[in-house]
Amino acid sequence: MIHDIEPRIFSNKYDPKKPGLYDLFLAYDSDSVLVKEDKEKLWYPSFDDFMSFDPSLMERAKYLFSIDDINYFLVVDKGLDENSGWVYANTGRFRTEPKYWRSFAGAIGWQLNRWYDNHRFCSKCGSNLEPSDRERMLHCNSCGFSVYPTISPCVIAAVYNGSKLLLTKYAGRAYTRYALIAGFAEIGESLEQTVHREVMEEVGLKVKNLSFYKSQPWPFTDTLLAGFYAELDGDDTIVLDENELETAVWMDREDIPSNELRISLTGEMMDNFRLNGI
Repeated sequence: MIHDIEPRIFSNKYDPKKPGLYDLFLAYDSDSVLVKEDKEKLWYPSFDDFMSFDPSLMERAKYLFSIDDINYFLVVDKGLDENSGWVYANTGRFRTEPKYWRSFAGAIGWQLNRWYDNHRFCSKCGSNLEPSDRERMLHCNSCGFSVYPTISPCVIAAVYNGSKLLLTKYAGRAYTRYALIAGFAEIGESLEQTVHREVMEEVGLKVKNLSFYKSQPWPFTDTLLAGFYAELDGDDTIVLDENELETAVWMDREDIPSNELRISLTGEMMDNFRLNGI
């Protein structure tokens, strides 16, 4: 999955250090990220690459995280693609980059960029929010309100009936491949209760014998995913919520499409059932 970057080591310890010339920075323009032109892999810029273009760029950079001994910083300047050899590429490339540590770095940086951009002002009093020098937190000096990065819990439910797995396709989304039942936990719900509710709401089925598989940070939607296998309980007739899903089908193990990159928890769970059953 995208966060499985071993043997490389990701460190999200907050350390507002100053950048060096050969540290890397991440720069975004809406849903695009700055990368080296004509490179098949995601190649992010160093400050040295931009010294002649803008020598003051390092002064405005914000520390994000490190991977091994490489420090990553955020730069919010626009128009950096005016520097010859650099272009903004669609963040959809995070889903197709085979070197997970490259896609993970870009996706986590994008998540933090959205968080900083969405929390420039205090939601209680409207004053400017200031970054803490001790932890990854934004603080309002006027009223004392604090904001931490947004992380929303979400379940992935692989519903099975013997050797068959329930596969779905989302309604009205660009992603058109098969997926599993998924949904966000609501106020007052356990993750297990979320599984039962989402399966009933989206396909009208009851489930039992839930077993936790594993979790995954999913920076594309500020989400922490929790994957469960759930056995069908009773009638297998699907009642589709057409607002959420385009289709839902029971598919035999041998017919489940293989997943090459296995970037997501959904893909890994489908592949795991295809190869190993439950």
